[in-house]
Amino acid sequence: MSITGIESLVYGVDDVATATRFFEDFGLPIAGKSEASARFVLAEGSSVVLLHRDDPVLPVTTMVGGGVREIIWGVDSAQALDAYVERLRGVVEVRRDDDGTAHFVAPFGVAMGLRLWRRKPVLYAPDPVNAPGRVNRFNQHRKWRERARPKVISHAVWAIPDFEAGYQFMRDMLDFRLADRQRGVGVYLRADGSNNHHSIFFINANAPTPGMDGQVRFHHANFGVEDIDEIMTGANHMVRKGWEASHWGLGRHRIDSALFYYIPCPAGGEAEYGADSDYIDDSWVPRDWTNPLFGVAHYMHNLPPFLIDAPEWEFRYLTEETATAGGGH
Repeated sequence: MSITGIESLVYGVDDVATATRFFEDFGLPIAGKSEASARFVLAEGSSVVLLHRDDPVLPVTTMVGGGVREIIWGVDSAQALDAYVERLRGVVEVRRDDDGTAHFVAPFGVAMGLRLWRRKPVLYAPDPVNAPGRVNRFNQHRKWRERARPKVISHAVWAIPDFEAGYQFMRDMLDFRLADRQRGVGVYLRADGSNNHHSIFFINANAPTPGMDGQVRFHHANFGVEDIDEIMTGANHMVRKGWEASHWGLGRHRIDSALFYYIPCPAGGEAEYGADSDYIDDSWVPRDWTNPLFGVAHYMHNLPPFLIDAPEWEFRYLTEETATAGGGH
């Protein structure tokens, strides 16, 4: 049985109209909107739903602040969905809708759901890259873009107080795989039916970093685009529309190789354009990034103060035993 990825992100927002305008400008395809709600449907069939933060439909959790109030995971078969529900009922309270969707609040305070979902295939055709002595694009321009059009939801991120317990719950209850661990910072987890480097990232809410105060908070969601050109045309379009620019600008993470551009989001947290991440399967060997700063970025356009001094090159591969034991710390 498999969870294949994120089927829906359900936001609780202060201002539905402003959040709707943001995601329209961001490039998500609108499927319907009203004064009280909005829904976007991406090419893969995943959805972003906006509701007012006081909407009674939203689950009650210990999460503070705005952002995604419930993440719905897509499951590949009815049999798998029923099996997950049976497993979960021994640990948490589970409620099922008439369509079979299961809702629950994980012990670490994040509301989740499981829904039968057939992810639609998505086609990207990135332009070949030229280099001296390696010409892959001859007598041919690169595509000219006007804005970004994300087609997939790649991952979502929360700060939680006990990220190791969060990992164990996702592993034991929902079959998530550990992709990588940043020592003292958090864990990157992959749904077993996905090849994305990670489907969810839990940040240590007690880490001595800005914005971490020991409480459950939504951090950001990543929306996949084709390449660096689509990221930057999207970023430029958002600035032209009056939205705040990223404080880091364009960068590439070292820990999953992904290009990134984070934009402050009026729906809560940040919305991230992402591209060119590592794709992995069960043969991937997780790493323990013993110097967590080394894993943050290969480069950033706006270098933050904590990376002015280049971090030391340091990580190690995890065995099954050390991964289960929390990396040996």
